[in-house]
Amino acid sequence: MATKSDELKLDIEELNTLLQQATRSKVKDMLTLEIRRLQTEVAKLIDENKEVCLKSVNSSVDSTPKCYEVKLNNYGWDQTNSVVKIYVQLKNVHTLPNKDITCKYTEKSMDLYIFGLDNKNYHLPINNLCEDIDTEKSYVKIKTDMIIVYLAKKLPKNWSHVTGVEKRIKEAKTPLVPDMGDDPGTSLVNLMKKMYQDGDDEMKKTIAKAWTENQQKTAAGLSGFDF
Repeated sequence: MATKSDELKLDIEELNTLLQQATRSKVKDMLTLEIRRLQTEVAKLIDENKEVCLKSVNSSVDSTPKCYEVKLNNYGWDQTNSVVKIYVQLKNVHTLPNKDITCKYTEKSMDLYIFGLDNKNYHLPINNLCEDIDTEKSYVKIKTDMIIVYLAKKLPKNWSHVTGVEKRIKEAKTPLVPDMGDDPGTSLVNLMKKMYQDGDDEMKKTIAKAWTENQQKTAAGLSGFDF
């Protein structure tokens, strides 16, 4: 359906046609004045339409709800031989389009972003991972009310913790030398087991040799470890 400005433009075109055909000066003047009047009216209508459109856009922008930033700290985790799985529970997160859920990776960190969930933008940063990850093979899965981040291990080894900080805190709380208590022999064996687990190849070789010699001495009725 033609608008008022469209109708006026058609009138102007027809008046211009008549102006070209007119021969009398007075008629030409009258047509010229009418054409200018209509052109002014068209210009006014265009300006009014622009103003209405601008108000509509501003109103739409103002009515858009603001999103608040929320930093996540709580998550669950487990692991397989090849991946560490990070579990994040958020109600209705599965209703978001995939483009609003993204995760960025480095070899030692991950940053999970969830945009526009109940007018909130969520962020879960995990830095200083316990071990290196393969950024190309890491990915995200969306479940009902849950996001699972799959961190692909670079090496198929067991992670004691998610982050290196957690690991160091745990180690700092663990005494290097166990309490001998009432049974020094048992405590000494436990200490050697820990040294074997944490030691390098040379340490493991030395402990294995000492253990073998101890077993031989015990079988012969001699004393235990000789330090």
